[in-house]
This record gives sequence, structure tokens and C-alpha cells, in this order.
Amino acid sequence: MNRILNFNELDILAEKLADYAHENIVIALIGDLGTGKTTFTQKFAKSLGVTDVIKSPTFNYVLEYFTGRLPLYHFDVYRLSEPEEIYEIGYEDYLNNDGVVLIEWANIIESELPKEYIKLELKHYDDRSREVELTYIGNKAKEKEMLDYVGFSN
Repeated sequence: MNRILNFNELDILAEKLADYAHENIVIALIGDLGTGKTTFTQKFAKSLGVTDVIKSPTFNYVLEYFTGRLPLYHFDVYRLSEPEEIYEIGYEDYLNNDGVVLIEWANIIESELPKEYIKLELKHYDDRSREVELTYIGNKAKEKEMLDYVGFSN
């Protein structure tokens, strides 16, 4: 489902999605440079209860945070050349490790994403808002549940 959201509304979406998050969930963030992926992640992490400073893991590929109600594994795969390279950094170990796997630039590894995951795509709309597409890939019942929970359904 698509919506145009201002930055305050994006923060609220991050809070609600963090509240909805559960063990072993994958959130795939997609968007061009400057669309707000890292900013969204920071708000999401704070809402999850993470007390650490959240920064982009571009040069580390993944950063781990354990101070929230669930572990957060924050991936940034921008620098990967091939999707399969994700396994070289222990990707499989994180998928079922009782935490939230949040992946910036997830479109780069789309072929390696699990069968079920949340896809959040951000696109520039104007200086104060973004077009947001939110879907639950692989499970229509969970998609309806999630969209209702975060207030994104019709």
C-alpha cells in the first residue's frame, strides 16, 4: 500500500512498526540516497528501546544492538557487488537469531531475502515528505494484520 507521509508521520510509522516487530522478522528498506532509510532506522531503533547511537553500517555491513526489547541487526548492503556476498558476513546467522534484521538497500540482495519479510520503500516526493510503500511479502494475512496495526490500511 502506498501513502505520502511527512517526516513526522514517517517517525510515527517507525514507532508503530517497532512496536509490531517480533522475533525473527526481516525489514527490507529500499530507497535512493537521501530518502531517509537511516533516519527511519534510527527512529525505529529508538522505539524498539535501543539506547546506543544508531549510525549507518556502510563500512561494517552489519551493526548489532542489544539494548532494546529485541536484538537489532542493522545491515547496510550498499557496497555489495553480488547478492550472494551477503553470506560472507554471516547473514544466515542473523536470520533466525531471535531479533529484528533491518536491511538498508535490501533491493541489492532481493534474491536472498527470506520468503516472508516486510518491505518498506521510500521515494522522494518533495522536501518535506516521502512516498512510502509498505507491504508484507509472502503472507497476505500478515500483511493485513501489519497494515491495520500501523494504521496504513484503508
